[in-house]
Amino acid sequence: MNDAYGPDSDWCLMVVMMVMMIPLLQRSHRRKRTKSIEDDEEGHLVYHNGDMLRCAFVCRSNVRVALKIIKNIERYREAALSEVDVLERINSLDEEKTFACVRMLDWFDHHGHICIVFELLGLSTYDFLKENGFMPFSLNQIRCMADQIFRAVQFLHRNKLTHTDLKPENILFVDSNYDMKYNFKMKRDERTLKRLDVKVVDFGNATYDHEHHTSVVSTRHYRAPEVILELGWNQACDVWSLGCILIEFYLGLTLFQTHDSKEHLAMMERVLGPIPAHLLQKARKRRYVHHDKLDWDEHSSAGRYVRKHCKPLKQYMSSKTPEHELLFDLLQKMMEYDSSKRITLEQAIGHPFFNPIRKERK
Repeated sequence: MNDAYGPDSDWCLMVVMMVMMIPLLQRSHRRKRTKSIEDDEEGHLVYHNGDMLRCAFVCRSNVRVALKIIKNIERYREAALSEVDVLERINSLDEEKTFACVRMLDWFDHHGHICIVFELLGLSTYDFLKENGFMPFSLNQIRCMADQIFRAVQFLHRNKLTHTDLKPENILFVDSNYDMKYNFKMKRDERTLKRLDVKVVDFGNATYDHEHHTSVVSTRHYRAPEVILELGWNQACDVWSLGCILIEFYLGLTLFQTHDSKEHLAMMERVLGPIPAHLLQKARKRRYVHHDKLDWDEHSSAGRYVRKHCKPLKQYMSSKTPEHELLFDLLQKMMEYDSSKRITLEQAIGHPFFNPIRKERK
C-alpha cells in the first residue's frame, strides 16, 4: 500500500471522522430510483444518492480523491476484497490507461472497514441528466460516450469479466463542468458539457467467467430477459444493459420503468415484439409462461399501463435521418432477446453508427 493512503497516513483520522457522519448521510439522501439488487444492503458506509464520498483531501500528496468505505461485516468484506481484486487486475492489465475504467489508487483496512481510494471523477451520467432536467444527450454525444464505454466493457469481456451492473449511475464523467446555453426549441437553459470523457465504475458485482453466476444480476431497468427468465447469463447481459443505457441517453428517460418482472417482460414485448417461444419454453420462471407465450393480460390495469407507457422501438425515434436509423439499428441488435444471437461489443464497435469516429481517427 502507498504510504500516502495507507493505514498509517492521514486517512485514518479522516475515516474515523466519516464513520461519525454515517447516521446523517444515511438519513439525508434517499434515492427514488431502483438501486443494484443488493444496494440496500451493500454495506457502503458513505454512499449517498449512489455516489461515494467525494472531494476527500490527502494532506501529504495534495490530491483530491474519492473514498469508498465498506462496513466491517463479513459478507461485505468478502465482496469488497473481491472488488479490490478486480480493480487490481484492471490496473495491471491496462497500465497505459487505455480503457475507460475507473482507477483504484490504493486500498486499506481500517479496523475491519475496507477502504478503497479512487481517482476523483465528476457526476454520473444519470445525475447530469437529472440536473439538466432530463434533457437527452445529442446523437454526437451519445456516439462519443458509447465508443468509450463499449471499448471499456469489451476490455473486461476479453479478460473474462462481466460487469453485471451497467447503468447510467455507474458511468461517470471525468469532468462534468459545463457551459450554460439557452435552448430556443425547448425554451429553457441547457447545460452543455465541456468534455465527454467518461469512465465505467463500480466493479463490486463483476464476475469472472469461471466463477459462480448468481441467478439474478443487474439493476432492474437494465436487466436482460435471460436473467429475468433464469435461463443463465454470460457477457451478453452487459450488452443488453448498454442498449438500455443508450436509449436512456437518447430519450432522457428510462425505457423500462417498472418494478415487476412479468410487467418488465410485457414492456419488452411491447417495445421489441414477442419473446421467442424457444426461450419461454426453457424459462425456469414458469409462472411467467402460458402455452409458450408470456402470461400477460393486456386488458388489465397493468396491461393498460404498459400500452400507455411503451411503444415499438422505432417509434421512439425523434428523427428519420440516416444517423438516427443507424443508432436504432444498433439498439435493435443489442436488445436481441436470444443472448446467443445478440451482437457482441466487438461487433457493436464496428457498427456503421461509429463511422464518424473511425473517420476522425484516420
